[in-house]
Amino acid sequence: MQIGDLSRNAGVNVETIRYYERAGVLPVPARQGNGRRVYGEADVRRLGFIRHARDLGFDLQSVRTLLALQEQPEASCTDASRIAQAQLDEVERRLAQLQSLRAELSRMVVECRKGVVAECRVIEALNTSPS
Repeated sequence: MQIGDLSRNAGVNVETIRYYERAGVLPVPARQGNGRRVYGEADVRRLGFIRHARDLGFDLQSVRTLLALQEQPEASCTDASRIAQAQLDEVERRLAQLQSLRAELSRMVVECRKGVVAECRVIEALNTSPS
């Protein structure tokens, strides 16, 4: 299949495929006599793996490691678990940060009396340095 077919089958933009090839997480494909790239079902599966890992927030280095681990089915999954735990920790950190932002924004909105800007709690809160 050609790059457009791979793009449709994997649900990934053509430029994303080229980027993953340059980044080394997707192997450089064979080329036809006319220079067009040729992909197979293994590329669709690998790209699906990459896409799912990226959707979960894994960076490219983690994706590389996970792909390498996938090719060693008898190896321990300790490294995969460590990578997933680190990603979970990062998600938890971001969630806590978002919850804090939500609380602050909610407080600003609730305290706003919708009067004049000179007495606006939203403007006042934004002019105050965070502690």
